[in-house]
Amino acid sequence: MTRDHRNRFGRPALAASAALAVVAGVAGAAPVAGATAPAGPRISLIAASTTVTLDRWEGEPGVYLDLGAYVTVDGAPLEFKVTRASYKTPVVADQIIRDGGKTRTKRLPAGLVKDFSGLQGFVEVTVKNAAGKQVLKTSDTFCPNNASGRIRPDAPATSKYPESCPTNPFTLGSVWGVEKGWASNTSNGYYSEPVDLPAGGYTATVAVAKKYRDLLGIANKPQTIKVTVRTISEDGEGAAARSAKRAGTAAHSAHSAHDMSNMGAGHDMAGMGTAPGSAPTPGTGHVYSNGRGADAPTPPARPHAIGPRALKHLGDGPGHTDGSRIAPALKPNTKRPTGAAKVPDVPKPDLRSLPAWDIGISDGEDGDVPGKDYMVFSANVWNAGPAPLVVDGFRSPGKELMDAYQYFYDAKGKQVGYTPTGTMEWDPRVGHEHWHFTDFASYRLLSADKSEIVRSGKEAFCLANTDAIDYTVKNANWHPNNTDLSTACGQQNSISVREVLDVGSGDTYTQYRPGQSFDVTDLKNGTYYIEVIANPEHRLRETNLKNNVALRKVILTGTTGARKVTVPPIDLITAP
Repeated sequence: MTRDHRNRFGRPALAASAALAVVAGVAGAAPVAGATAPAGPRISLIAASTTVTLDRWEGEPGVYLDLGAYVTVDGAPLEFKVTRASYKTPVVADQIIRDGGKTRTKRLPAGLVKDFSGLQGFVEVTVKNAAGKQVLKTSDTFCPNNASGRIRPDAPATSKYPESCPTNPFTLGSVWGVEKGWASNTSNGYYSEPVDLPAGGYTATVAVAKKYRDLLGIANKPQTIKVTVRTISEDGEGAAARSAKRAGTAAHSAHSAHDMSNMGAGHDMAGMGTAPGSAPTPGTGHVYSNGRGADAPTPPARPHAIGPRALKHLGDGPGHTDGSRIAPALKPNTKRPTGAAKVPDVPKPDLRSLPAWDIGISDGEDGDVPGKDYMVFSANVWNAGPAPLVVDGFRSPGKELMDAYQYFYDAKGKQVGYTPTGTMEWDPRVGHEHWHFTDFASYRLLSADKSEIVRSGKEAFCLANTDAIDYTVKNANWHPNNTDLSTACGQQNSISVREVLDVGSGDTYTQYRPGQSFDVTDLKNGTYYIEVIANPEHRLRETNLKNNVALRKVILTGTTGARKVTVPPIDLITAP
């Protein structure tokens, strides 16, 4: 279960260093005593430093423009609620304006916000070389939930807002915000496209686009930053060393990398960053790669499910992680429940499947088999609430399986019931090495008449909150805890484990390995459906069992050893 270092919950680890930089850049920004503050947030653009140095790694396509420009907010939070009623309707964004005890809503212009990744075209950047010639003009999306920090000592100690902007194509609702007295980095880090700037000196100008200045009342005060681009040589070191160093540089430079979620950042994703010598596919979040397998040519673009394997499959396991933030482990009950099991009449989770995406054809990746074709895909099951899914596993001494129990809570959070719900099993494979809860989800490939053709062997899962699917539902938890597999799902010597799927979050698994993906080598060309089933055996107690199945239509073409798959859109969702 490996993950890209560009993890969804990267913001807290960066907040402290970001805060130091921002405070230094806006000293004296606190409001004057006795002054009358305008209603709503006061928003400004500032530069934390007048000079920055950007590293361009040898062999990479460019540099990422983290220029240290921040959006500062004071007086009241800057907050947006972003929703879509269904996949047939466009995204709608509302600004939530808080003025003392009063709250009002302002609808943003139709079409301004097209997805859940942030405010598109908010930041405008121009770059001139040492001779004064303009060499770059670009714009970027601003995610208010980017890496952030306080700008004054009396600001709230923590931010209540989520730690990323989701980019899962089937997201339904999100909340963006910058707490009052805080600032958020305008850079999206590795989620922006790199720009081709050779080593040398430059002058960058960062500004807020006029449409957003007018909408949010931001003064037209562009920030100018002197930029030095330097080339970093690896001295013969390989791709893994380069990526490890780059990840370390990002962590220590307070870069703003946000949400893995949306890069399909779920389980089974080794080395999902841009491969050495490659570049992102514009507008898709997919990647080019230099190595699909010795027996097949490199395709022009590849889904996350068959992303580059240039990096070693470290995964998440005892004593190591692939670079994602290590979240505190959730603590199970100290001992297995006693007394009669009962399912009380209290709020329960509502597990829902999303349609599959990131669908492609692979030759098997780790276990390449010449002439074989596998259909790979990503799938997500999320919890619409209003209660979290809480499952504890308890192990009897010497036993290989844990007995699993689902717990139930009243409106005050008191445990009021439990029921047996299957087992947990230890997965010793490299890249896994944690406890899996059985029968959480099931994946099947169906024929055109919806009868089963192939079933995925993946039926045991480590539950983790990888994707923010809808943070506008009742009781959504904007700060779920178990976000990292190295701590969420225990170790081999664990006596008990707690696995949770919180309200509003989903768990993405990417099926690229043979046995998990679908072997389509001998299937006829034609129309098929990928079926994702949540809670297939109905062992988990939930609010509604009628929304557990999602289908995605796929069309298989080509010849054996060179199959292709076409994925029609689902209403307005065009992501394959």
